[in-house]
Amino acid sequence: MKKNKLLSILLIFLLFLSGCAGQEKEAKEPKLLTSPYKKTEFLMGTVVTVKIYDEGKEEVLEKAFDRIKYLAAHITVNENEKKSEIDEVNRKAGVEPVKVSKDIYELIQAGEAYSVDTKGSFDISIGPLTNLWRIGFPDARKPEQSEIDAVLPLIDYEQVELNKKEQTVFLKNPGMMLDLGAIAKGFITDEVVEVLKANNVTTAIVDLGGNIYVLGNNPSGRDWTVGIQNPLLSRGETIGKISEKNKSIVTSGIYERYLEVDGKTYHHLLNPDDGYPFNNDIAGVSIVSEKSIDGDGLSTSLFSKGIQGGLEFVENFKGVEAIFISTDNKVYITSGLKKNFELTNDEFELAN
Repeated sequence: MKKNKLLSILLIFLLFLSGCAGQEKEAKEPKLLTSPYKKTEFLMGTVVTVKIYDEGKEEVLEKAFDRIKYLAAHITVNENEKKSEIDEVNRKAGVEPVKVSKDIYELIQAGEAYSVDTKGSFDISIGPLTNLWRIGFPDARKPEQSEIDAVLPLIDYEQVELNKKEQTVFLKNPGMMLDLGAIAKGFITDEVVEVLKANNVTTAIVDLGGNIYVLGNNPSGRDWTVGIQNPLLSRGETIGKISEKNKSIVTSGIYERYLEVDGKTYHHLLNPDDGYPFNNDIAGVSIVSEKSIDGDGLSTSLFSKGIQGGLEFVENFKGVEAIFISTDNKVYITSGLKKNFELTNDEFELAN
């Protein structure tokens, strides 16, 4: 009898502890705001916005922007000041290896991996060519053919030597230049997401001028609705939408940055093989991936393959989906988006 009574008391005690644990867990659930904390600045030549929906996490905005500014200062190639780590690597091309920070080494390492995966259609050593065209800058111009011919031999990712032990980068030939602009925003976006997670932010949107990351569910508890950019118009104009959480959405388009010369338009996505912008049936491509740097690297390299080649190529990447928009307003999507993508612009046609 006493034994049964003791067991009953123990059971009640365990239920009490379980209830307390449940209440404690419930108490830890973050309270989300319908109107987020928000900060916007013009950095790296684009508008950068971070929105945090977790109540009481406004101070994390400053930490996020501190990280953005730190990385931008170390990555950005500045023609006038030449103060970044990448500037130093370029300055010592053909002379000696340069020791770089862990952040920059990892970024260059990632760029080299994409160069290998795409067999050079994405090439981190494209700097001499982008420095000729300068598309997106006030001094943009169409180079002479002789100038293009002179720099093409300098573009060769296989001549970029990385030493993991020493954390050094060496460009073997004089005149070589790294240009990490094609993946820098993706790398920085991923780093911002890490800052948010480290500070227990559960719900947020990071927007680095076309590199979008949606963290967690939206305040209503559902996936975020993300508009797919119309590559033929300015930012904010969309052709469709998808629903995602904890994903990056990166869009590249031929009218994002361009140069007009004698009535002809030259976009900023340059082909390392011939020195001119890629010329095929792609007007824009959006990449959905877990890492924003993956979206950056793939969105650029896919322009070299055309729509059909690009579709086949991206299907080989696990956890990555893509939306291609053709120059004649047709939309092609990868298999994983068949039940997710919704076309919302009647000027476009879903073609597959």
